[in-house]
Amino acid sequence: MGESSKMSPSIKNIPRRQAIPILYTRGTHYDVGYDVGRTFAAIIKNFLQLSGPLNDTYLPLYNTDEGRKVYNETLESVKKSFPQYIREMEGTADGAQVEFHKLFLLHMDEILPVAVEGKNSINQPIGCSTVCVNEPDCEILAHTEDALSEVLNHYYFVSAHIVSDSPQGKYNVTEERFTSLCYAGHLPGYTMNYNHHGLVFSINTLSASKLYSGKTPRHFITRALLSAENFAQAQLILRDNGVGAADGCSVNMTFLKQDGDRLFHNAEMGPAERDQSQLNILTASPGEHIVHANMYLRLPVPEVNGLIIDSSVERMKTFKSFNAPKTLNDVIRMLGDQSAKEHTVFREKDAKDIIKTVCVGIFDCRKRTWSLYSDNPKFNAPLVVMPLVIKD
Repeated sequence: MGESSKMSPSIKNIPRRQAIPILYTRGTHYDVGYDVGRTFAAIIKNFLQLSGPLNDTYLPLYNTDEGRKVYNETLESVKKSFPQYIREMEGTADGAQVEFHKLFLLHMDEILPVAVEGKNSINQPIGCSTVCVNEPDCEILAHTEDALSEVLNHYYFVSAHIVSDSPQGKYNVTEERFTSLCYAGHLPGYTMNYNHHGLVFSINTLSASKLYSGKTPRHFITRALLSAENFAQAQLILRDNGVGAADGCSVNMTFLKQDGDRLFHNAEMGPAERDQSQLNILTASPGEHIVHANMYLRLPVPEVNGLIIDSSVERMKTFKSFNAPKTLNDVIRMLGDQSAKEHTVFREKDAKDIIKTVCVGIFDCRKRTWSLYSDNPKFNAPLVVMPLVIKD
């Protein structure tokens, strides 16, 4: 019997709230994870009970011999590369008083059903849309955070300063300082983020048809990105030499402190067929822009069929109906657009929608601000505008 059948009838998602909490925390990886878990315990527990994929698919598979084998292989692989992020997740589990394996299953995402059953279990129009504009007076990375409806109201900001006594993980990191938008119970790094080295990035989920057990789930690769000091390091982290990504995603990024002209990059990362991730990078120079949704545009990676692709095709078609974006208002009109028949860019046609745009973020690289909208930016002011605090 799935755990969803045990769900308390009092646990249900509520309509969109105009609220987002933020935690400022400093310490070791475990300390930071513990503070996240303790502070957001109620939100994390609610999310674990509401999560359809976790309760209906991941947990039942975890309780099979083959599922446990895939889980253990992947966990051991991550422990070798990034033991500090496992400690961080253990801290979150301890702080929230929830089971560690449930959090790790969320980070494995569709690796388990694909490895065990040979198919992606979520045929929903999941994903996000990103627009980067590189104009002389408009340098913007903007992103819709689209997710299963249970994510609505189940996210928060974590602003963390992690200092370690000794070098950590495969990249020997001793200090991390970042602010990240996090889904409940998830490590920082997989939505919208920036670090004190000036790296700004957002993620588009991509769904390759073949995923791999015993490699690095994308959530841990993007968590490691939060330590990147420059573009060369970011590429090294995405390639994950020696192991490689178990699944795929698209990373939209820029470095605020880079010399010379502003550059935006879109990196498509594909699952590692051997011992490093597949990687293709497109760069937008001044006068250019990038749009990306949830399908591979350049890497020749076989993808799942279904709604995630249908949705991406329709959203990209909507973007192409606009003139090339040059201003903030152009970007807001694009990300707030609801003109498509089925798969709109800003998603919330009615309360029954399975996929919703839970929030919209706009990084202004000239003003060094991050604006977060908890509702459609075409009709609403940002809920918060935060300064991007960069290391001297």
